[in-house]
This record gives sequence, C-alpha cells and structure tokens, in this order.
Amino acid sequence: MATRKYGKKASSKVKRAMHERKRGTLRSGRSGKKVKSRKQAIAIGLSEARKEGAKVPRKKKGGTKKRKASSKKRKSSKKSKKSKK
Repeated sequence: MATRKYGKKASSKVKRAMHERKRGTLRSGRSGKKVKSRKQAIAIGLSEARKEGAKVPRKKKGGTKKRKASSKKRKSSKKSKKSKK
C-alpha cells in the first residue's frame, strides 16, 4: 500500500482556502489582492499547511515557468535597395 503524499491537515487547509476563494474572501499574502485562480488558492492552502508542519511535499525549485524555444525561425525582412537613375 502506498503512503499518502499529503496529510489530512494539508487537505483541510486547501479545502478552507477553496471555500474562501468561492466566497471571495481569500486574499494573497503581500499585495492583499483578491485571489481568483483555483491554482493560487490551492498553493495558499498548501503553504499554510507547510508552515504548521503538516505533511506536504517540498516546493519545486524555480517558481516561474520556462518558455520552450520555438523551432520556427523568424525571417529577417531586408528591403531591397533601389538604385537611383
């Protein structure tokens, strides 16, 4: 049998954060702006659980998403010079 990845405390914190988001009372930490994103609400719940010592996996390193290098190369548009007569 596999062990649980997240503890009960973590799931209750996420549940509370989701309810607050639905009611429109969940606010982000520093800016205090209203949270609209479901993913952000989950992240806030897990962060609170982590602070209280609940069983939550570590955060992934590198908080921003990396862009994939596009395979299409941009065409450089060079204007042809017309000779003066």
